[in-house]
Amino acid sequence: MIEHINFSAIDQIECHRLFHGRGHAYQGLEHVNVDWLPPVALITLYQEESEGWLQDKAQQLFTNIEGCTSVMVQFRCRPKGPYQLLLGEDKKHLTVFEHGLKYQLQLGNAQNNGLFLDMSNGRKWVIDNSQDKKVLNLFAYTCAFSVAAIKGGANKVVNVDISKAPLAKGRDNHRTNKQELAKVKFEGVDIFKSYGRLKKHGPYDLLISDPPSFQKGSVDIKRDYPKIIRRLPQLMNDNGLIMLCLNSPDLSEQFIHDMIETECPQCEYIESIRPPEVFKEAMPGKGLKVLIFKYHS
Repeated sequence: MIEHINFSAIDQIECHRLFHGRGHAYQGLEHVNVDWLPPVALITLYQEESEGWLQDKAQQLFTNIEGCTSVMVQFRCRPKGPYQLLLGEDKKHLTVFEHGLKYQLQLGNAQNNGLFLDMSNGRKWVIDNSQDKKVLNLFAYTCAFSVAAIKGGANKVVNVDISKAPLAKGRDNHRTNKQELAKVKFEGVDIFKSYGRLKKHGPYDLLISDPPSFQKGSVDIKRDYPKIIRRLPQLMNDNGLIMLCLNSPDLSEQFIHDMIETECPQCEYIESIRPPEVFKEAMPGKGLKVLIFKYHS
């Protein structure tokens, strides 16, 4: 694992993945990821490793990353994904930088820390394509796309998520960046039962949809994604942009293309946004998919 990390190329300021074993491109290391969340190096394990293995890797990260004051591990192989400090300071609350923006992370309170690093290029695209737009951010989580859209000059962003706790963190992310909250709405509702409320804020010039692949009791991606797509004519302005994200390793980009062709053929495919190069996949199409479309009324 360590031998695959280019320590001289590590950005000392911005957060990013250092090693992506989950793409199955490194034999024997399919269960390991390493993230740099300055000043924390975070090892994520999807399979148990010995304490000696962990301590050895922690010491190498601690020694070789300039500015590293903490090495932690998250055991995604254990119930609730607990964290453990391996070396240095116990840093549970972080403010990290990406594309010059700040995001608040929490290590230890939930399975996910508040920012998905594979979506970095997607957030950059949003910064570059939000000027003067009204934006709908579905499955908003901690509103990272919303922060990026306001940075990019959006006139208004509507964030929608069934869970209100992440939306509260999203509000804090906007405040951390000293962004004008009058331009931002937070709707803690079930997307599939609240189209009337979404329409009330629209129509939109940019729609972002980044659903979980499966969320017990609320989202089944194969069943539910088409429900969103068939509503696009009610939500979008003519020539509006649509970002459709897909995290399921079992579904390819073709699933999105087929869904568009069936449910909303008025959408024109524009481009795909690839994750950062570190997110290598042994089998193309297994990782994050982000596709951009333009809606024609």
